[in-house]
Amino acid sequence: MRFSTVSLFPEIIEASLNYSMAKRAIERGLFEVKHFQIRDHAVNAYGKVDDALYGGGTGMLLMPEPVYQTVRQAGHSFAQDNPEAGKNVEIKEKVIYLSPRGRQLTQELAAQLLDYNHLILISGHYEGIDERVLEEVVAEEISIGDYVLSGGELASAVLIDVVMRMIPGVLPDNEAWQKESHASGFLEENQYTRPAVWRERKVPEVLLSGHAARIEKARELSALTNTMARRPDLLTASVMSAEDWFTLLKTLDIQEECK
Repeated sequence: MRFSTVSLFPEIIEASLNYSMAKRAIERGLFEVKHFQIRDHAVNAYGKVDDALYGGGTGMLLMPEPVYQTVRQAGHSFAQDNPEAGKNVEIKEKVIYLSPRGRQLTQELAAQLLDYNHLILISGHYEGIDERVLEEVVAEEISIGDYVLSGGELASAVLIDVVMRMIPGVLPDNEAWQKESHASGFLEENQYTRPAVWRERKVPEVLLSGHAARIEKARELSALTNTMARRPDLLTASVMSAEDWFTLLKTLDIQEECK
């Protein structure tokens, strides 16, 4: 799987990949990242890639041609580096523009992106990108949250990190990410490590019992109550069994009685 970044500041994205899990996974060849500089396709010798907005307004906008040519370069590069693609292996390519007006990035959406072997990520800057080139090349706009960044590079780095963690081999096993917050539709349960007592705060007794079934049930309950307390909106979107609802409501009743 390749992530191709189309950006004015690829160094920002590169820096996030030079550490920890991402660096080790790249070194092992589990996925690759290639950067493409928009300024390499500037419209003049001075490196011009932006201009003022038609109709007035503050700030500058990235011009369509430099972005278009950079996206094309990224696509051609993947095809050249993978001559078997298109013959024995289908090229499944998706162009994504990181934008605050896009579809919200979720764990479910990230999992869907695993179906592609080439993701081209466009990072906007200044006031964004000319709408015409987005209509020409972009399959989807994705947002990492309801706020505005100075540029799309950080958003691209976030998307790469979310997706790459689910690539087989990056984590010790699939269970490592399948039990994390949002992967199952719920938030993650409370977790503890040594010491068993810290500043008079004790680890729940059930986690010290060694009883696997009880521990698993306690973790499920913790995930349910955390989701209800912190993100109840997720429960309406998640598929909860009747048993889940019964357990959750029973727990809430007990907590209310203890107040």
